[in-house]
Amino acid sequence: MATEHENEKREPERQEPGHHEEKKHTVIVTVNEQPVTLEGEKATGAQIKAAAIAQGVQIQQNFVLQEELPNGKSRVVGDNDEVHLREHLRFTAIAPDDNS
Repeated sequence: MATEHENEKREPERQEPGHHEEKKHTVIVTVNEQPVTLEGEKATGAQIKAAAIAQGVQIQQNFVLQEELPNGKSRVVGDNDEVHLREHLRFTAIAPDDNS
């Protein structure tokens, strides 16, 4: 019977990791007008581009990533720059030789 009690004690432990996964922060951002799903509360520019590429956005890892700001301006997000992820963030990724 001690074994049954041990199993009962372990069951909540098994549920906690699953419960923890439900709390995982997932957001949908836009990269070049296409939705990209990201997990976590922060991501680097390189991680955002990698996720976009994996999800079918036609960019390359060496593209310059810019966050589109609400005031109509934009800011460059370097590969090592962290972004606090939240819904409705908008990014553009352009080839490094595109001077437009």
